[in-house]
Amino acid sequence: MTMRKVVVRLVPFLMLCYFFNLLDRSNIGVAALQMRPQLGLSAAAYGLGGSLFFVGYFLFEVPSNLALQRFGARRWIARIMISWGVMCTLMALIQGPLSFYVLRFLLGIAEAGFFPGIVLFSTYWFPRQYQARIVAAFSMSVPLASFIGSPVSSALLLADGFLGLHGWQWVFVAEGIPTILLGFACLVVLKDRPADAAWLTPAQQSWLTQRLDAEKAGRRTIGHMSLGQLARNPTVWCLAIACAASSAASASLSVWQPQLLKSFGLTNFQAGLVNSIPYGFAAALMMFWGAHSDRTGERRWHTALPLLVIASGFVGVFFSNSSLPLTVALLSCVLVSYSSFKGPFWAFTSQTLSPTTAAAGIAGINAVSNLAGGGMVSLVGAIQDATGSYGAAMLPIVVLALVGASLVLVIGRRRGEPAATGLRQPS
Repeated sequence: MTMRKVVVRLVPFLMLCYFFNLLDRSNIGVAALQMRPQLGLSAAAYGLGGSLFFVGYFLFEVPSNLALQRFGARRWIARIMISWGVMCTLMALIQGPLSFYVLRFLLGIAEAGFFPGIVLFSTYWFPRQYQARIVAAFSMSVPLASFIGSPVSSALLLADGFLGLHGWQWVFVAEGIPTILLGFACLVVLKDRPADAAWLTPAQQSWLTQRLDAEKAGRRTIGHMSLGQLARNPTVWCLAIACAASSAASASLSVWQPQLLKSFGLTNFQAGLVNSIPYGFAAALMMFWGAHSDRTGERRWHTALPLLVIASGFVGVFFSNSSLPLTVALLSCVLVSYSSFKGPFWAFTSQTLSPTTAAAGIAGINAVSNLAGGGMVSLVGAIQDATGSYGAAMLPIVVLALVGASLVLVIGRRRGEPAATGLRQPS
């Protein structure tokens, strides 16, 4: 009963926030179908602008998560959402390459800390046996943002000329303003800890607090580390590389997939609609993987297998560039795997890091992985310019995914899973 109340109160709202997080980050992919020819952006310039988002994100990720730990999740998550909503809206002011670079960089700064902040926030509220499925639940917003967002953004392109704005400008304005409103809603909906939640009874607050404290005491972790020690720790770097493979797949497809699909002769609107298909499959299947990981208590293979499928899917895309249906099927496999990776990976990571290291560790891993993902976006653009092949441009992600899967398997073999606690939920 206690956990049902917590899930109903927090998870749908966090899913909605994360939905707009991904929508405002990835709407550049659909907007570019109209924006690139109008502003004269080359593939390399567009790829560089897409990557600069991740540079800003990287630089401010760890400080943002440490600030969340200091000032409280409720206020800090609200601050993040309001500032990135403002920056997304201002993307409508892009005039050329320089303004594109600056605004994408500032958007990355504004958004920094949101996802690792939510992961850290989930450890304040959800016991270990719930964590993979909870992360998977709000991570459903990742594919949903493109499954729903791609057709919506494509439709907004048709508003070209309305009130004197281009269609691509309406994409940023119409999808940035709701994020600002959600940021203010965070101040009302979220609470920092179970003890602050008036919607739980005193008995429920006490049970949940004791359960979480007992699990922290029973973890087998790599122990407390300073920021310097964290930056030198090989386990943290291995986790970051594994996460980087997933981020590279996600970032590259969110930026380049609509244009890859358009290369089959589709119109802008058709490309936006077809772009949503792989994300629909991902949204439908990813929860099963996180729930299965929680049910079995197994994290290692539940994290490594999606990376292996990502590698296989991109190899298939390289050889299928003349078949649209086969390409869509392979991209669907990649996106299902990327989405399925998140729940088990972050549960695995949260249980590997000590509570005192989790804030900086989760943020650092996510920051490095996003920087690598952003670099891959730029690399994909450069390879596509040089070869004219989107399939060839995706091949570096194959190598990264294979390395990441191998590292996860090695780390998982070296550590054991903590025992579950037997505290009983109050009704």
